[in-house]
Amino acid sequence: MIRSCLALLLSATLAYEAGAADPVDYDAPSSWLCRPDHPNACAADLDATVVDADGTTRIERFEAAREPAFDCFYVYPTVSLDETANSDMDAGPEELRVVQAQFARFGAVCRTFAPLYRQITLTALRARMAGEPMAMDPDLGYGDVRAAWNHYLEHDNDGRGVVLVGHSQGASVLTELIANEIDGQPIQDRIISAMLIGTSSVTVPAGADVGGAFEHVSVCRSPVQTGCVVSFASFRESVQPPANARFGRPRDGGDGRVACTNPANLAGGSAPLDAYLSAGGEIVSSSSTGDAWTRTGATIDTPFVRVPGLLSAQCVRRNGFDFLEVTVHGRPDDPRADDIGGDVVIGGAVAADWGLHLVDMHIAMGDLVHLAETQAEAWLVAH
Repeated sequence: MIRSCLALLLSATLAYEAGAADPVDYDAPSSWLCRPDHPNACAADLDATVVDADGTTRIERFEAAREPAFDCFYVYPTVSLDETANSDMDAGPEELRVVQAQFARFGAVCRTFAPLYRQITLTALRARMAGEPMAMDPDLGYGDVRAAWNHYLEHDNDGRGVVLVGHSQGASVLTELIANEIDGQPIQDRIISAMLIGTSSVTVPAGADVGGAFEHVSVCRSPVQTGCVVSFASFRESVQPPANARFGRPRDGGDGRVACTNPANLAGGSAPLDAYLSAGGEIVSSSSTGDAWTRTGATIDTPFVRVPGLLSAQCVRRNGFDFLEVTVHGRPDDPRADDIGGDVVIGGAVAADWGLHLVDMHIAMGDLVHLAETQAEAWLVAH
């Protein structure tokens, strides 16, 4: 399963060619994966089985917010299996699955908006890796997201606070959107926070929380701080970033630092992670299978599992890389699984340079949703 996960979540750090294309009609419900009036992908099954350390299990039913006071706007990672270099605007099962895995759970606290966009595809990524690059348009996907954002502001926002959420290619697109359309402009006041995960695009000067990628938008250091950025890329404590790691330092080799914020403890230091991982079905998140989560023989029928106390994390700087270091607290003497999946595996070997990119969002999903709610409460008090 991990090989298919690799095909669904790798970043598209490629060379491009720009071209012209017709604009997307974001008045059309089909141009959105999620909207409050057309939930589509966000209406997926989000129930989870909680697996405690003693192997006992219980079901946690997902409950969507009935009248949420704020919004969430999501841009998904590299998932399209279209055969062209840029994707079309027809949602495939891969787009639906990644929304279920990475974003739909935010519906517990906010209205959810997730536009389709003509992203760089996995086909183009694979061609590039094979030494046969395809001509692709870097401005196409960004232009679509910008158009969807402006459509949302004009037709749906009505002065509400909004949390921006993106992973990998989606996080990079949102970084550009913030820099071009939000940073230092009046609309910045409506940004509750921006959760830009699995990317090296958010940079700051050494010892600073603002500057670098953004001139006015700071890194978040408190759960009641608003208008700020949460960003990290994750690596196992037991598999440190190698010299060729793809995340954790600026891509341009500059003097700045890649921002790292632990959503479970923005002030710094280690904290337990509230993970929502794949139970072993079609959800793209982990290589673990359902029967691997407990040795008691319990049946797991939900798409997600929670494993309280199994994971903790802290932001660290090691060997020139800034990253979220994830520790797995497995105990061989208890009946629960002692590890999680999420490593990129190529040719049967773990590709350490990718870290836990496949499960960046999943290992801290509960923390991210809770943080969005806490920051929104602070934003609402201030407004």
